[in-house]
Amino acid sequence: MAIEGTTEVREKRIRLGMVGGGSGAFIGAVHRMAARLDDHFELVAGALSSTAEKAKISGAELGLDPARSYADFKEMAIREAKLKNGIEAVAIVTPNHVHYEAAKEFLKRGIHVICDKPLTSTISDAKKLKKLADESGALFVLTHNYTGYPMVRQAREMIANGDIGPVRLVQMEYPQDWLTENIEQSGQKQAAWRVDPSKSGAGGSTGDIGTHAYNLGAFVSGLELEELAADLDSFVEGRALDDNAHVMMRFKAKDGQRAKGMLWCSQVAPGHENGLMVRVYGTKGGLEWTQKDPNYLWYTPFGEPKRLITRNGAGAGPAAARVSRIPSGHPEGYLEGFANIYTEAARAIFAKRKGVAVDPAVVYPTIDDGMKGMVFVDACVQSSKRNGAWVKV
Repeated sequence: MAIEGTTEVREKRIRLGMVGGGSGAFIGAVHRMAARLDDHFELVAGALSSTAEKAKISGAELGLDPARSYADFKEMAIREAKLKNGIEAVAIVTPNHVHYEAAKEFLKRGIHVICDKPLTSTISDAKKLKKLADESGALFVLTHNYTGYPMVRQAREMIANGDIGPVRLVQMEYPQDWLTENIEQSGQKQAAWRVDPSKSGAGGSTGDIGTHAYNLGAFVSGLELEELAADLDSFVEGRALDDNAHVMMRFKAKDGQRAKGMLWCSQVAPGHENGLMVRVYGTKGGLEWTQKDPNYLWYTPFGEPKRLITRNGAGAGPAAARVSRIPSGHPEGYLEGFANIYTEAARAIFAKRKGVAVDPAVVYPTIDDGMKGMVFVDACVQSSKRNGAWVKV
């Protein structure tokens, strides 16, 4: 995982700010751990809560200079942009409805943005943010963290190399069970904003976890979605957004083959915690990866026994090796995969510092991937409203 010229890298960590992620916030802590793991970032500023007092307390808990612990993100963007050693990048880890306004303030000041998914809460905001990001010259990194897993990179490399032939089928799943009951009514904060259309957007499970499954399937297969038909449900009484979705997909032709896909995401499936899985089948074989065993990739050439490829083991290629830290047999998981996105972002930022081209091997989800996720959610909602009609994307 070391970057060439590590002495310079270690001496000049990227000055990072954070919006959201204050005391008690799960994803904010994950981002901070991911940013620290390979030692390329230093958290120096934050607007860690929309509540001024909580922002102040959260900043103190993290050891931030009180002068750089801000009450709101706009003040932070303005002041940090004027400082000689102001932040170079900002991590946005708020609920979805804050993403656009926060990212806008930093992008227009040339500060790189690392944003949690989905991109925004509305497709109109996503389009405006895409335009702003394209014009700003700053990097925009979307933390679809599952694309950072070594064996996901392995699967992607094998498909690109033609190991399973032209792709015919992509199966994506992401079931959970934590919203099986109406816990949002009990004041559970993580549930409350996720089922609120004003904060989450038009998609419930589709936006929260369906975008992860869709992004993973597209990332691994290299396919572009053409149209979909979706059946969305809100099984829990009184819930405004979907908590389960079944989606059929048709992909654009590639290598002379038109592929089909199927995606299931659910937050009301008892027995499932984070059951993310992707299966891809081509004319010559198939691949299967599941997050609960992230160091393993099953490869089945047609007519031959299944083969197990392990992270850093026999059969693993360079795409997996470059995002692995330890020898095979020692498990790497969620935090390491998340950290790989931060380290890929760091590589791109270091290249920007030097005014050189980013190494083509550097891969991270971009604002274009964010736009695709927003289009996916919008198409799912529109299709379901029309009784599962096929919708072009």
